[in-house]
Amino acid sequence: MNRIDEISKNLSDVREKISSAAIKAGRAPAEITLIAVTKTFPTLDLQILYELGLREFGENRDQEAAKKVELLPSDITWHFQGGIQSNKLKSICSWASVIHSVDRYRYAQKISECSNEKEMKIFIQVSLDEPVESRGGVDPKKLIDLAEQISLLPNISIMGLMAVAPVDQPPEPALARLQQIDQDFKSRFKEAKYLSAGMSGDYETAISYGATHLRIGSSILGNRSLIK
Repeated sequence: MNRIDEISKNLSDVREKISSAAIKAGRAPAEITLIAVTKTFPTLDLQILYELGLREFGENRDQEAAKKVELLPSDITWHFQGGIQSNKLKSICSWASVIHSVDRYRYAQKISECSNEKEMKIFIQVSLDEPVESRGGVDPKKLIDLAEQISLLPNISIMGLMAVAPVDQPPEPALARLQQIDQDFKSRFKEAKYLSAGMSGDYETAISYGATHLRIGSSILGNRSLIK
């Protein structure tokens, strides 16, 4: 099987599972945004995904992503979802339309300053780990205060919450907790309609707990360790 056929089959399988999971949860498949996580994969793979109809790509590394953006069509929506470094934010803001991993006020402040007066869309990352904040993300107890501070900044639009399920644990309890956190958050921030959760290992479960944005890499593009 060549690379085009491999990616096409994988993408078709993922789309089918997304549709089935959404319908099972009583949701419309159209509610779900699939973001192909393309970090470490070559531009050729992204071109294949583009030809297959994908327009939402996720990257974790500024330098790698900036090079890809220059080589690919301008109608792609680029998502930054890696750990944030303040000194990279000016560059990230130049190519990313959505930043998923904001967990500190100073990062949001920097994004606002670097926005060039365009609206920057962000997700606030909330920690589901024990100990809390051990892998990034804000302590749920601090979430509302952080969001209230960020909401006062110019040129920032809070799309919703983002989270990563804990490692080496069943994802369902954490995602159920995230759903409750998200519902409470939406009651205070009416415009924060979206929830970025679910990766290759748990996206079907994430859909059942309200995820609207899925960040899927290996299920579509394969194992990164096999990529030369």
